[in-house]
Amino acid sequence: MDIRKTEERDIEKVLSIYEQARKFMAEAGNPGQWTGGYPAEEDLRRDMERGGSYVCLENGEIAATFFFLVAEEPTYRVIREGKWLNEEPYGVVHRVASASRGRGLASYCLSWCLEQCHNVRIDTHRDNIPMQNMLGKLGFVRCGIVYMEDGSERIAFQRCDE
Repeated sequence: MDIRKTEERDIEKVLSIYEQARKFMAEAGNPGQWTGGYPAEEDLRRDMERGGSYVCLENGEIAATFFFLVAEEPTYRVIREGKWLNEEPYGVVHRVASASRGRGLASYCLSWCLEQCHNVRIDTHRDNIPMQNMLGKLGFVRCGIVYMEDGSERIAFQRCDE
């Protein structure tokens, strides 16, 4: 598998993967995380402009996508019901989605992020049990609750390999 930055020619495929992920989340008991067409093309383009949108290629085909950037995440400034493992600079991961389940694509993407930065934060919806389980298997620690700009809550995780 290979990981590279998302390119203009990838947009249609990435949007298709987002749609598949929305369907999977709804079927897995998490219908409230990616609603109203989120993430949309404008979200993807913004991620690309920031230099944080990536695709994971399997046999030369786009099989997964995610956002990763070493930068402060504004919604992580306040954490409730816990605390971050540290206040050092960190990488943030968002919008992890794969075209199929059970092949380890999301784990591969997160492991790649950890190779780029040894201090990584990520959040997920309370109902996203598959993601919570995967984060636990990868050694992420549940740190508390953060709130998105729209006021919705997310469970915050961090892994720090010092």
